[in-house]
Amino acid sequence: MRGIYTPYPNQDFKGQPFWQVDRFFAPDLARAIEADMREAKRRGEVPKLDGDPFVDAQDWDIDKLAISVKADGPKATGLVSFENQGKPTEITLDLVRTGMGWRITDIKSPSGKLSELYTK
Repeated sequence: MRGIYTPYPNQDFKGQPFWQVDRFFAPDLARAIEADMREAKRRGEVPKLDGDPFVDAQDWDIDKLAISVKADGPKATGLVSFENQGKPTEITLDLVRTGMGWRITDIKSPSGKLSELYTK
């Protein structure tokens, strides 16, 4: 999880390639994101995930980054706080250990849960 967030304060960082869903997300969420991206491309529309889910924004200037992780067996919760363009922001990541390592099952941010984009 630290590997996801530590580059964000760098002014030149353009964001994680979250569209490489298998790299970050658990299989169910990865499939939902991929299906939505394919369908949006087919329709010539913007996908439901219209911004960087790791910072809950399309643009950012990250400062005061703090990361903590609490593991409980095969599950963990990551708490990330930072200021984005001077505004305090808190993000919670639900994680599960898979055969490929830790993967995100959901992201909770000020705009809502990532998983809810795919259940509406």
